Amino acid sequence: METKRMIFLILISVLLSLSLPVRTDYVRPQPRKTLHFPRKPKHPSLPHQVHISLAGENHMRISWITDDNSAPSIVEYGTLPGQYTFSSSGETTSYNYLFYSSGKIHHAVIGPLEHDTIYFYRCGGQGPEFQLKTPPGQFPVTFVVAGDLGQTGWTKSTLDHIDQCKYDVHLLPGDLSYADCMQHLWDNFGELVQPLASARPWMVTQGNHEKEKIPFFTDAFESYNARWKMPFEESESTSNLYYSFEVAGVHVIMLGSYTDYDELSDQYSWLKADLSKVDRKKTPWLVVLFHVPWYNSNHAHQGEGDGMMAAMEPLLYAAGVDLVFAGHVHAYERSKRVNKGKSDPCGTVHITIGDGGNREGLAQKYIHPTPEWSMFREASFGHGELKIVNSTHAFWSWHRNDDDEPVRSDQVWITSLISSGCLAEKAYESSKILVSP
Repeated sequence: METKRMIFLILISVLLSLSLPVRTDYVRPQPRKTLHFPRKPKHPSLPHQVHISLAGENHMRISWITDDNSAPSIVEYGTLPGQYTFSSSGETTSYNYLFYSSGKIHHAVIGPLEHDTIYFYRCGGQGPEFQLKTPPGQFPVTFVVAGDLGQTGWTKSTLDHIDQCKYDVHLLPGDLSYADCMQHLWDNFGELVQPLASARPWMVTQGNHEKEKIPFFTDAFESYNARWKMPFEESESTSNLYYSFEVAGVHVIMLGSYTDYDELSDQYSWLKADLSKVDRKKTPWLVVLFHVPWYNSNHAHQGEGDGMMAAMEPLLYAAGVDLVFAGHVHAYERSKRVNKGKSDPCGTVHITIGDGGNREGLAQKYIHPTPEWSMFREASFGHGELKIVNSTHAFWSWHRNDDDEPVRSDQVWITSLISSGCLAEKAYESSKILVSP
């Protein structure tokens, strides 16, 4: 009888271990509710939902919304508080979504700007003064990375932790507001992130929650494209869903998991052309973001990125992409350098970081045994920090939200591919893939 009892307890322990994430020593905090934003009366011409993004070399795009359609689309700015020695006029747009009408959405590009400099600015000729800091022109440069944000108590915790960081650019691999057709949630999200997004550039790409397509009524990504204009034109892309930009010595490519990506698509052609123009002497680091992960040992969203991976991984491998960041899976995972589904010293480090705080909760079930390419995985909310120190070394750390304290749970030094000799080894094959018609 005692033997049967022991066997039963062992079986229960094994079954429980299979259903838990790798870090079984961590007691995960409970989910948190969606945030609510009481409407505060504002003068219709005052700017709100202010956020900034990079817009080509030494330029920044300032975006904001007014409820007054006659409010001017102008940004005044300078390096001293209240003293605006420069100004720039912008463009406006708006959209209707069923019974919802957006305010007047403004986008104004300012510059040329000095590197690593604080600028004070005002939108629309009135209202509060904001300040931003431009990224440095050379190493070191620091990115924060957080995807699948949403608008919950955990989202606020993540943003509070990011606010404590010393960083230059925020990278977001899709799923911003979780509005899901409820357009007022886009407005709430804009207010929630304004304190951070008005001070440092937010570079974002789309996720499935940005689609919001209603057949015969609305197009896909209508709200996202109107509100979050990225530098696609500046990078010779024809779509706001994929583009590239450069910061210090880093070339960053933002791809679209929810637009065509096969070899006959515009996105594929653009990616191939963009990669072929990268100058690794100028930008020795090459980083890519998209929403759906290619390397994922979580049960959630298994196989969803296989099609895009089959089409585009050969291009990324040929170009020597150092890092890929993805979201979608509400958990964290870091791989070894990989290619074609297995470890490869000349491959790419893939990091899934869809753990910003969304309302859908965490993806807590992982595949066992752990794939040989997976280095660290844990289902917790948090954010990441990538400090690229120089042309050869970068330090990556992931910070778990633990009862409102940012806890560094994973960290690793990463060596650039250009310094490893990998690019020289595959130069001939790469030229055939990237240059061929």
